[in-house]
Amino acid sequence: MKQHDDLFAFYSLPPIDLQPEYLLNLPQFQQPEFLNCVERLLDFHIHSGKGNTICLRTFETTWTYQQLFEKANQIAQVLVEDLGLQSGNRVLLRSANNPMMVACWFGIIKAGGIVVATMPLLRSKEILTFIDCAEISHALCDVSLREEMDLVATPFLKQRCYFDGSETQASELESLMQNKPTTFHNYHSKSDAVALIGFTSGTTGLPKMTAHCHKDILNICEAFPPFALQPTANDIFTGSPPIGFTFGLGGLVLFPMYFGASTFLLEKPSPDLLLKAIEEQHLTICFTAPTAWRIITTKVKEYDISSLRKCVSAGETLPLKVWEDWYQATGLKIIDGIGATELLHIFISSNETQMKPGSTGIPVPGYEAKIIDRNGNELPPNEAGRLAVRGITGCKYLNRIDKQLEYVENGWNITGDIFKKDTDGYFWFLARGDDMIISSGYNIAAIEVENVLLTHEDILECAVVGRPDEERGMVVCAHLVLKEKSNASSDLAKAIQLWFKEVAAPYKYPRIINFVEELPKTETGKIQRFKLK
Repeated sequence: MKQHDDLFAFYSLPPIDLQPEYLLNLPQFQQPEFLNCVERLLDFHIHSGKGNTICLRTFETTWTYQQLFEKANQIAQVLVEDLGLQSGNRVLLRSANNPMMVACWFGIIKAGGIVVATMPLLRSKEILTFIDCAEISHALCDVSLREEMDLVATPFLKQRCYFDGSETQASELESLMQNKPTTFHNYHSKSDAVALIGFTSGTTGLPKMTAHCHKDILNICEAFPPFALQPTANDIFTGSPPIGFTFGLGGLVLFPMYFGASTFLLEKPSPDLLLKAIEEQHLTICFTAPTAWRIITTKVKEYDISSLRKCVSAGETLPLKVWEDWYQATGLKIIDGIGATELLHIFISSNETQMKPGSTGIPVPGYEAKIIDRNGNELPPNEAGRLAVRGITGCKYLNRIDKQLEYVENGWNITGDIFKKDTDGYFWFLARGDDMIISSGYNIAAIEVENVLLTHEDILECAVVGRPDEERGMVVCAHLVLKEKSNASSDLAKAIQLWFKEVAAPYKYPRIINFVEELPKTETGKIQRFKLK
């Protein structure tokens, strides 16, 4: 039975026999055949008489569930009536974290579209890659990000519409919404129809598209939050990860709304602003990366954070010292976790009663994990090996059978991380199994940075590796061979860094540049990155 009018996502999914094994036997993870996740996350609260409950907050504005519901319905009307959206069309969503972005996310799903949310920092060339890979036909974009969006030219993109996330003026989308009814008949979706596509950086070639269904979105709300957070409707969530990351989507949109709580959104969540928000708004649950926890710890005595009850860290491994320093400063235990775009959210974590400082934790309900060797054999306790996971969600790469075969082995998701498991069943992170650089919570593929650098007129060859850094976990380090080696200088290094920020997402730029005479290579010409590390 077909799932959408536009069947691109449906036909791009890997065959069932190449997908991981799913563990859906627990009652909380069993979903009906037909399901639009919006109905449980948003509409449910209206029908339950909780429409006047606060849902979204910023320093400037407050939205109730009713207001979000009505705006999402109007956006859905605009998409269908004015922008010609068909069910299954992919819709690019570009914005910093603000209420209008959340309304657009729900509006797209209500209309039967598939959300493709992106990082606000991406440049036009990177946006173009996403649009061409996913054959995206529509874009909803914050007007503050219009400059890069207007540079994108591709036959796939039929409609682009701008909104004002700051809510200071009516932009194009708001004008179209103005006369639309505030009710909408949600698209009658199948629970296993694709609802969102998350792009993830690979170590080679094009970025990969990970697909997640309506049931996946609801099922993760029954996994990590009850286990680690025990959320209630009185909680106020906050954090720094962009909603374009699935870490941010879960922590700032899906989890709070599933439990009828609220979220405080920050477009530019600096450590000081995050602490100010916690103090002034009495926030209770905070999601951010280890780098931010490290910085916040040095400033926390300047603020009253007594309302905070849960602290979550993900995006990169949490160093024991960061955990200890925060605990000594606040008495709060940071909940570490590992997730993946391929599995949508956190699958190994801990809570206050089940925690070993320095350990990532144990599989959350709905997941199983083990450590395996190169041949797929399970290893005994305390031996380092590859992390293998299976559960309620799993890897579904669109149009990448080659990568699907790499990520899924014998029904298990192979995350690319090296872990060990102790005799108590706790998992301990040791290293990444590839050349992915994780800096301040951002996943940066070395090959992506190299591809950008090689377009510079002065660069002949390059090799990029991650270098350990106390503040950021890792930083991007580029080893460059120049066409004219005598031109090497600190001024040129700075010029290359500034140029890079103009042509690619600034967080990917090489913070360290080494000019070298030649790169170490094998006899076959392959660069030996391990020597550079």
